[in-house]
Amino acid sequence: MRFAFFFLLLFAAKITAQNTLYFPPVVGNTWAGTPPAELGFCPERVDSLYQFLAENNTKSFILLQDGKIVLEKYFGTFTRDSFWYWASAGKSLTAFLVGQAQEEGLLDIHAPTSTYLGAGWTACPPDKELLITPWHHLTMTSGLEDVTLDDNCTDPACLQYKADAGARWAYYNAPYRLLHDVIEAAAGQTINLFTKTRVFDPTGMKGLWIDHVMYGRARDMARFGLLALANGVWNGDTLLHDPQYFFDMTHPSQDLNKSYGYLWWLNGQTTFMLPDVPFVFPGKLIPNAPDDLFAALGKNDQKIHVVPSKGWVVVRQGEAAGGPNGNLVPVVFDNQMWARLNMLVCNPTAVQETAHKPAITIQPNPAGEAWTISATAPIERLELYNSAGQPAVIRAGLSDYAHRIEAADLPTGVYFLKIWSGGSLQVHSLLRQD
Repeated sequence: MRFAFFFLLLFAAKITAQNTLYFPPVVGNTWAGTPPAELGFCPERVDSLYQFLAENNTKSFILLQDGKIVLEKYFGTFTRDSFWYWASAGKSLTAFLVGQAQEEGLLDIHAPTSTYLGAGWTACPPDKELLITPWHHLTMTSGLEDVTLDDNCTDPACLQYKADAGARWAYYNAPYRLLHDVIEAAAGQTINLFTKTRVFDPTGMKGLWIDHVMYGRARDMARFGLLALANGVWNGDTLLHDPQYFFDMTHPSQDLNKSYGYLWWLNGQTTFMLPDVPFVFPGKLIPNAPDDLFAALGKNDQKIHVVPSKGWVVVRQGEAAGGPNGNLVPVVFDNQMWARLNMLVCNPTAVQETAHKPAITIQPNPAGEAWTISATAPIERLELYNSAGQPAVIRAGLSDYAHRIEAADLPTGVYFLKIWSGGSLQVHSLLRQD
């Protein structure tokens, strides 16, 4: 059963990669591009975007479409080979590494963190410390006191009890940093060696963890964004086999902050929370961006935006857009940037309309009763498979833009939906839960 589950994921991912995604060679600087004009981008609007980025302290900017470079711009003295810090955008890379460590059997995200760090890694009462697991580190729900003089301090004396694990959401660096210690203890390797062998070598990425912060080039961030766009598969090489973990990582992980997965930020949710602000805000994290966007976000506007419906990866490095002392997760700039990204297309062509796959929206996901599948082109065929690779629903001869698939009578678990629309095939993972 589990072999069939993995085989179906690999098959689905390979369909997506082979039909829609380009992957740059692992060695060298070759990276294929798509001329902006082929996507209907107006030169003057591209220039306006670049001016906006320059005025907001940007050092590098990349836009990928299905893996190919559409826009790449460096500002000031910054070049393609310049290294810069990812800040908290590196958290999302750590989440990917934790998933790899778990599937290798090195750790269990639901086991007590003390399994890997030893008892007394906090100043909490022993019974409260035992409640904390790597899952709580990934979801920012450790319950540790986050109002501290140094939120990077991982000494036990700095890690005080605030609430039971899972009872509150608070963006706190120290528990995140300890995930590197968990990986090192579980794997018997440094975090840099683990990252190099599991992600960097297979993808051609370069970078270095320095004091738990990743440093790398803009193209390294773009490669990681492309890996995430491809659901953890790099040019047919599956680096993260566990589809349930990848789904949980890039979907709401808890109800306290619906716009947070496993160290990834999520758009399109009904509410969101932000670092250092103990309030729940109504609406989407980035209103101008597509609902299916998930993002690695870091202080001073380091960012990787991944948009499956558009096949886009957007990377930005630089100083804080709003000036010095930028916020930990400054989404205001993200929203302003997307207002300009949405305006790039000024003259859609017939070639553009047929060459790029239609946007697919699936709501809700996870679902209890039913999924509604909507597309920007008529849906021609739907095939739903369970985790064993067995067909659950087959619908052919369709022509409408939206269809409903009943889920109430299906067993809980992960499913894969193949969607034929607009002359292209897309594969999406769905979750059926009670």
